[in-house]
Amino acid sequence: MVRIRLFRAGAKKRPKYRIVAVDSRVKRGGRVLEILGTYDPLKPGTELSLRRAAFDQWVGKGAQVSDSVASLIRRRERETADAPQPATS
Repeated sequence: MVRIRLFRAGAKKRPKYRIVAVDSRVKRGGRVLEILGTYDPLKPGTELSLRRAAFDQWVGKGAQVSDSVASLIRRRERETADAPQPATS
């Protein structure tokens, strides 16, 4: 089974995460199938970049999204929905 989860990178006490598609049987630091995005918890706001088309493709194939990745995506969608839309003339 394929899981979409966080992969820790970065230096000691300076975490950065990659959002990756990985076989669920692989160890935490093991080989990934595809890097889908990044997350930097130390930057203000939600610093999340995600290749949405690739993410949707993996989910469409049956990949299970981890709880942490799902909550990050929900938070980002909530923030973009609450943000004021620019007026168009």
